[in-house]
Amino acid sequence: MLDEENNMSALLFFLRLRYCELSKRSFEALSEILSSPSNHLRELDLSTNELQDSELDLLCVGLKSPDCKLETLRLMDCVLLKISCYYLAAALKSNPSHLRELDLSYNYNLKDPGVKHLCGFLESPGCKLETLGLGDCGLSKRSCDYLAAALKSNPSHLRHLELWENNKLQDPGVKHLCGFLESPGCKLETLRLWSCGLSEISCDYLAAALKSNPSHLRELDLSSNNKLQDPGVKHLCGFLESPGCKLETLRLVSCGLSEISCDYLAAALKSNPSYLRELDLSYNYKLQDPGVKHLCGFLESPGCKLETLRLEDCGLSKISCDYLAAALKSNPSHLRLLDLWGNNLKDPDVKQLSDLQQSPDYRLETLRWSGLSVLQSELL
Repeated sequence: MLDEENNMSALLFFLRLRYCELSKRSFEALSEILSSPSNHLRELDLSTNELQDSELDLLCVGLKSPDCKLETLRLMDCVLLKISCYYLAAALKSNPSHLRELDLSYNYNLKDPGVKHLCGFLESPGCKLETLGLGDCGLSKRSCDYLAAALKSNPSHLRHLELWENNKLQDPGVKHLCGFLESPGCKLETLRLWSCGLSEISCDYLAAALKSNPSHLRELDLSSNNKLQDPGVKHLCGFLESPGCKLETLRLVSCGLSEISCDYLAAALKSNPSYLRELDLSYNYKLQDPGVKHLCGFLESPGCKLETLRLEDCGLSKISCDYLAAALKSNPSHLRLLDLWGNNLKDPDVKQLSDLQQSPDYRLETLRWSGLSVLQSELL
């Protein structure tokens, strides 16, 4: 198969070969494609293929070729080791200006030494990487120290950073990372830190750093950090209410939040409401009806432009549906998706909300409230 694609390399723009159990000959063909003067390959996805040292060597020969113009490289779940990052960094440093996305997620044995090698590429002057995926790579605070130093030396290009499911990262890791976030050249738009063992202290660090350089971040995901809790949200609101905050997506799924967090959030978002488009507070079972009541203070504010609200499994009852319906009637034009799945609601409980779908005055397109009931209306 790869021999045919090699012959047609001038027409090949992307190649996805997940779960393919590739042979050494396959990697030789890939290297030939990448090294061909006529190649147009821009995206290569080899995820979930175990890469031996010899196979990675062959791939790196192609990556460092002057004719390689690859923009996206995905090597998720490839059983990479720290030495793999050394080979990759060396190859990418010799030809760094084209690569925009590198995803090494689900390589648990990469760990801190692997990131240290990778930073040799990140800090090289020609590196223009915009997206870096290092989820579930066995990283600790040291990796954040390495990353912050490298990115501060060459900060202006990175837009998306994925560090999720590195549960040894913890608060000290976020503290190191904030050295990059608060640097003037940082233009990060997406930061995902779910399941990283964070507590309220991380929110304090993040809020301070983001307030000092707030205008670029658009998505923040701190989900599955159950030590964050209400004090963490209180710290975070210092950023949300700052005039320069332009956050569009905030995810705080399964963070141990209660109604108090909704009070903090509503107050902060009402003071700076116009940018947020998606809010996910699912699986915070202590939130309950009083939390939704607080949240509705934001939903009914004139500047609210929220399009997606997720409140799965938050201990809600019919009263929450009544609060939400009243708030949406007072400010109906923006919410498109409301997710209330897992709250044991019955048909009569959601009647007021489902009725909103029948009126041309409302824009609610999807109401999800049980595993078997997804109500959708056409765009009006």
